[in-house]
Amino acid sequence: MPRRPALSHDRIIDAAVRVADRGGLTQVSMRNVGKELGVEAMSLYHHVTGKEALLDELVNWFFTRIELPDPRQPWRRAMADRAASARTAVSEHPWALGLIESRTNSVPALLRHHDTVLGCLRRNGFSVALAAHAFSAIDAYVYGFVLTELNLPFEAGEGVDEFVDQLRRRVPLDDYPHLAEMITEQVVNRSYDYADEFEFGLDLILDSLQARLLADGAAE
Repeated sequence: MPRRPALSHDRIIDAAVRVADRGGLTQVSMRNVGKELGVEAMSLYHHVTGKEALLDELVNWFFTRIELPDPRQPWRRAMADRAASARTAVSEHPWALGLIESRTNSVPALLRHHDTVLGCLRRNGFSVALAAHAFSAIDAYVYGFVLTELNLPFEAGEGVDEFVDQLRRRVPLDDYPHLAEMITEQVVNRSYDYADEFEFGLDLILDSLQARLLADGAAE
């Protein structure tokens, strides 16, 4: 019989990620993670103090998956790259959406991530207040976009026309002319992919931040 690899902190966190990816955050428990590793739950306590510590470790793991902005880059490119990286990370691990906002403990990767983002903005001329506003606006957009994307009633690039046909049967679109116009112009027979909206929306936010940054500079 091949020997089972020894338990380690990293193996436990990786197992917890697999459990969360497969069944959502509610399935993450010491017992289920132990089962994933083929060991008793009590064996995990030599490496992780309990479920709360395990959840904190998942937050830490998640933030290591987001590309940190390079403070030497122009802020706009750095923020766009980080937003795209965050979107990918959340899309691949949707359980993180609820988790990262619910924890009261500040883990190292989260602190480093936040400090680096703010540092990039500050180095590029943002005031403390504008950097905070920028960080909040960009993250709210990214997380909200992914939440919508994950809950769409059709998959990207397929099933859109079928969904529109169902909508037409259920809803008198003649009563909603602007909605009907948008569907006809933007969706039907156009290989519509909601994901294509991400960059456009992000550019609107970055354009606004750039205008605010210039205005703040002019006012000094």
